[in-house]
Amino acid sequence: MSTGPRDSATLIAARGVRGFGDGFTALLLPVYLTSLGYSAFRVGVLTTATLLGSAALTLAVGLAGHRFPAKRLLFAACVLMAATGLAFSQAHAFWPLVIVGFVGTLNPSGGDVSPFLPLEQSLLAHAGPPSQRTRLFARYALSGSLMAALGALSVGLLDPLRATGLSRLTLIEWAFAVYGLLGLVSFLLYRRLPDEPAETETPRTALGPSRNRVLGLAALFSLDSFAGGFLVQSLFALWLFHRFGLSLTAAGAFFFWTGVLAALSQLAAPWLAKRVGLVNTMVFTHIPANLCVMAAAFAPNLPTAFSLLFLRALLSQMDVPARTSYVMAVVTPAERAAAAGVTNVPRSLASALSPALAGFIFSASPFAWPLVIGGGLKIAYDLLLLWRFQKVRPPEERDP
Repeated sequence: MSTGPRDSATLIAARGVRGFGDGFTALLLPVYLTSLGYSAFRVGVLTTATLLGSAALTLAVGLAGHRFPAKRLLFAACVLMAATGLAFSQAHAFWPLVIVGFVGTLNPSGGDVSPFLPLEQSLLAHAGPPSQRTRLFARYALSGSLMAALGALSVGLLDPLRATGLSRLTLIEWAFAVYGLLGLVSFLLYRRLPDEPAETETPRTALGPSRNRVLGLAALFSLDSFAGGFLVQSLFALWLFHRFGLSLTAAGAFFFWTGVLAALSQLAAPWLAKRVGLVNTMVFTHIPANLCVMAAAFAPNLPTAFSLLFLRALLSQMDVPARTSYVMAVVTPAERAAAAGVTNVPRSLASALSPALAGFIFSASPFAWPLVIGGGLKIAYDLLLLWRFQKVRPPEERDP
C-alpha cells in the first residue's frame, strides 16, 4: 500500500485515538486490580502477561504480516481492541484477566506496544522523502504521547462522577468499555486508507539483506525495554500512590503534564537529528533522562520527585521518533514492516519480563529500587548503542 499526506494524517489520527485509551487504562489498571484485592506482585504478573501477548502478536505481524494486506490486519487489530475493552469491563477473577491481558491489546506501559505498530510504521516510512521521515515520525509520536497524556488526565473525572452514586469500581469498568469503543473508532479511521493493490512499487517482504543489522538493533532495544519494564506507567503510579500518598486525580494530572512535556519535546528530535545525527540524538538525550529517574528514587519529598520526573519527561521521549526513523532508514524499503516487527518484538518480550520482578521488589522494600535498576540498565543500553551503531549512518547523513 502506498501512502501519501492524507493517509499519513489518518495513521497519525488513529495513533492518537489509541494513545488516549492507553493513557487512561495504564493508570486505571493498578487501581482496578487493587480495588479487586490483588497485590502489587499480581499487578506485575498481569502486566507481564499483557506485554507477552503484545509481543506474540507483533512478532506474527512482523514475520508473516507481509502475506496479508496491511489494511485487513489493522481492521483485525481494531476488533481485538474492542473485544479486550469489553472483556476487561466484565471480568473480575484474576486468571481470566490474565488471559484477556495476554490475548488482547491492553497496554500498561503508557507507550505503544501493540500489533498496530509495525504496520503503521512501515506505511508511514513510505509517506515522504527521507529528509522528512524523522519529522513525520515525530508527529506520529507526538499524537500518541499527547493523547496518552489527555487520557491520563481524564481519570480525574472519576471522582466527580462518583457523586452520582456510582462506585469507583463501576466507573473503572465503564472506562474499560470506552477503551473498547476506541477500537471501533480506529476501525472507522482505517477505512479511509486505500486498498492495497495486487502489485506495489515496494512490496513488503521478510527480512533479507538487513537481517544482521536488524537483529543487532533488536538485541539492544530489548535491553532498553527490559529496563523500561521497571518503569512502566502502571507500576510508576503504584509507587507514587504508596510512597507519597498521591490521589488518583493528582496522579492523573501528573501523568498528563509529563506526557505533554514528553510529547512536545519530540518535536525537537528532527531538528536535533539533522544537526547531530539520529544515533547521537537517541543517546545524548536519553542518558540525562535516566539519571533523573534514578535520582527521583532518593527524593525526600514529592516536590523534589516531581521536579526530577518533569525534567526526565522533557528528555526521555526524544529518542522515540529518532529510533523509529533510524530503523526505517538502515533497511531496504521492502523490509520495513518486518524490521519494525522484529525490532519491536524483543522490546515487548524484554519489557514483559521485568514488571513482575518490579512488582515483587515494590512489595518487598519501601525503597524505589526498580527506578534505580531501570535507569542504570537504560544508561548501559545508551552506551552500547553508541559504541555499536555510531558509524552506521542512514543515507541522508552520509557524506556526499
